[in-house]
Amino acid sequence: MNPLLQRLQPYPFERLRALTKGITPNPALRPISLGIGEPKHPTPPLVEDALMAALPGLSSYPATAGEPALREAVAAWLQRRYGVSLDAATQVLPVNGSREALFALAQTVVDPSRSGATVVCPNPFYQIYEGAALLAGAQVAFANSDPARNFAAGWSQVDEATWARTQLLYVCSPGNPTGAVMPLSEWARLFELSDRHGFVIASDECYSEIYFGDEAPLGSLQAAMELGRGDFRRLIAFTSLSKRSNVPGMRSGFVAGDADIIKAFLLYRTYHGSAMSPTVQRASVAAWNDEAHVQANRALYKRKFEQVTPVLAEVLDVQLPDAGFYLWAGVPGADDIDFALKLLAQYNVAVLPGSLLARTAHGANPGAGRIRMALVAGVDECLEAARRIHQFTKEYQPS
Repeated sequence: MNPLLQRLQPYPFERLRALTKGITPNPALRPISLGIGEPKHPTPPLVEDALMAALPGLSSYPATAGEPALREAVAAWLQRRYGVSLDAATQVLPVNGSREALFALAQTVVDPSRSGATVVCPNPFYQIYEGAALLAGAQVAFANSDPARNFAAGWSQVDEATWARTQLLYVCSPGNPTGAVMPLSEWARLFELSDRHGFVIASDECYSEIYFGDEAPLGSLQAAMELGRGDFRRLIAFTSLSKRSNVPGMRSGFVAGDADIIKAFLLYRTYHGSAMSPTVQRASVAAWNDEAHVQANRALYKRKFEQVTPVLAEVLDVQLPDAGFYLWAGVPGADDIDFALKLLAQYNVAVLPGSLLARTAHGANPGAGRIRMALVAGVDECLEAARRIHQFTKEYQPS
């Protein structure tokens, strides 16, 4: 067996299942889960119709590079959304959802034979980043979230010696679980570090289309263009249809950016067997070409957060995030696991303890004392969950 597998840690939900084993939630209340970030809004009919119309595509093997129509639809969306121009043939590559691509990129760009090969990622973080780094033979360095900066990653915590060993940096903006969006000044700093030390930046932007203000979140490619880096050197952006278009089961997304990295990534993926189904590709074209369903989806999230956040803010340390569909809330007593387990037992509401989403680094676990709530269900269900949490918190006695 690959000995690197022994370095992997259990996934947060696996750890939570172990913690909740033996707990019997209050049977008088129907269960409500705010734990898993799985979109629950209806899939747009235009995507379903396109998928059904493309069923004959199942009789053909797909090309790993994807169909030109899909790459061109993605490039056109990037132009509309961010004002950036990319070559659809060399700077865009369809992937089977951002998750598998985030993992695979590390296997492409990390050279484990170099001494001290390091991957840097935010903390708390999407656990794929860590697993990808470990299975690529690298070590992981963390940048803890900074409460004083709306829980954005504190890149200044990473010292120069670590940056010098870094081969890959994972960035998540809007962030999971914090919802923080990186400003242009922060991108400028990361690009300067990338130029100095030669590492690749992998920008996870799968929550980019769920936001609450009038201005859409800044994207990495947009930031690069504004800073005079139109070749997108050492930069790859990841985006998915799962959250944007409520199609997590389609496993459809793309990567875009540095043409040289895309070329190497395509070579890796050709051997890995990562081609997207022609049927999914054609449904994806329909999704990327339409914004009406995205606007309706965003409006629904906005209405949900406007109703739920004030209820929870009365009893928890929580505020509206920059973007995304999570609330990142501080709990009384600072023991997020105790809070989550008692909430489940007494009020049948599942949330994810923040400490399970982070690692202890720089002397602290930045997820400790916080919970992540995914407002993915309907407005009424999320509001009911918020009212239960409100009542529970008033009664809560830490262990």
